[in-house]
Formats: sequence, C-alpha cells, structure tokens
Amino acid sequence: MTLEQLRIFLAVAEREHVTAAAQALNISQSAASAAIAALEARHDVRLFHRVGRGIALTDAGRAFVAEARGVVSRAQAAQQMLDEWGGLDRGTLRLVASQTIAAYWLPPLLARYRAAYPGVDVHLAIGNTEMAAASVHKGEAELGIVEGVVADPALAHWRIGEDRLLLVAAAPQPHVDAAWLRGVCWVLRESGSGTRSALEAALRAQGVDPDTLQVALTLPSNESVRTAVEAGAGVTALSALVVAPAIAAGTLHALPCDLGARAFHGLRHKERYRSAAADALLDMIGRNRSA
Repeated sequence: MTLEQLRIFLAVAEREHVTAAAQALNISQSAASAAIAALEARHDVRLFHRVGRGIALTDAGRAFVAEARGVVSRAQAAQQMLDEWGGLDRGTLRLVASQTIAAYWLPPLLARYRAAYPGVDVHLAIGNTEMAAASVHKGEAELGIVEGVVADPALAHWRIGEDRLLLVAAAPQPHVDAAWLRGVCWVLRESGSGTRSALEAALRAQGVDPDTLQVALTLPSNESVRTAVEAGAGVTALSALVVAPAIAAGTLHALPCDLGARAFHGLRHKERYRSAAADALLDMIGRNRSA
C-alpha cells in the first residue's frame, strides 16, 4: 500500500467516478484503475461496487475512507513539517560557545537571527573551549564557537571572527617588558579556556614562558577575573569586549603590551548532518564580518 494509491482511492471515493478522479489528479484513467485494483487484490477486498458503467463504495470502502484520510493527512503534515524545517519556518539550533563569545560577541548576532527566523528555537550552552569541543563531538550541539585551538580530527575547525586581548590592571603602568611580566602577580582564567590559551601563546611569542608567571588567582569566569583585578589582586589579559566598560569607567587600565588579535573558531562535526538553521547563522556571521 502506497500513499499514491491512498490518494487515488480517496479521489475516486469522493467522486465515485474513476475518470473524474484521474482528471483531478492529472493521471490517466488506466493508472487510477490500476491503483484501485492493486489495493483490492493486495488485501483481497472489494472497495467499490461496479454497477454497469458506474461505481459505488462498498461497506469496506466506506470504512476505509476514514483510515485513508487519516494516513494521507498525517503524511501531508509530516511533509509540511520537513518543508518548514528546510525553509526555516520551524527548527531547532543547538549551539555551544565559550564564555567571552556567548556573553559578549554572539548575543547581538542571535538577536538578528531571531528577528529573521522567529520559528527557530535557539539553545545556547556555555563552556570553555575543551568543553565546547566535547559537546560538538558528542552531538549535544551542532555548532560550536570557541576562542582556543581544537585538535580533535573529527571536528571541522575554521576562523569565524576575532577580537583582541588587552593586558589590564587596576592602576596604570607606563612600561611593560618581559621582566615585568614575569615579576607581576597574575589573575588568570582556568586551564582549558580560550582566553588562557591565547594569553599563553601571546606570552611565548614575546619570549615569556607562561609557567614562570606568578599566578595569584585562577578563576573560572571572565567576570570573576575582571572583578579581582579591579580589586587590585594582580594583572590579567581579557577580551577587549569584556573590559571595555571597566576601562571607560576608569576601574581598569589597559597596559602598553600588544598581545595581538585572537581568532574565534567555528566547530562542526565532519560527519554529522548540516542543518539549514546552522547554515543560516553561519551565513549571517559571514555577512557581519564582511560588512
């Protein structure tokens, strides 16, 4: 039994006329007759009385109408659902992003995305780079956006945006060199975070071994690091997105040390399905970068 046979049966049943049903469905009369005959033969039941040149539903045919309508209706609903997901009228997008990206960089983009695709439910989880990569690898999130480098060969990893790390402290410092960096007290994000990895790479580029730093505090969020530094616990490096309000307010000062730009990277599992919802967000991010 096929959906096409059910559709033909319903068209014939509604009109009690094979030729009229065939014309309505834009198929030949012989194709319509063959579909009805196949249903009857397959199940060994008569659906129509043949009286002269006319037809009429049998008791079995009348009972079958309701069942056939239900199946065809559910099939149409299923097709509409898939069409809506493909056309972004409906859908779900599961994201994971590291803290800086999730709290500062991504929200304006998600607001625009929501305005463009109000039928798509967006679920955003937050974790450091290692946690985000694990989430994408396991399929808990379709798309990850992180600050650090990911070495998992199962994941596609590409540059999606960037920001700058700023060295900041509660008081100005006119001169910063390698010796000063080694001698000052630091407040740092936890190992595995993109911010920590980017800082360590920038220090190595300046000839400073991160293992020689005097670390006063290791804290699990940008906000806790920023607050501790504002209180005088030491210096740190955070995204310009994170510290810009504090610098404007005078509670933090950017120090003269160029830590360079750091890339934000998209993550996707190489073998998992690419949804239209995720592709639409990536397209929006690409347009935002080129604007």
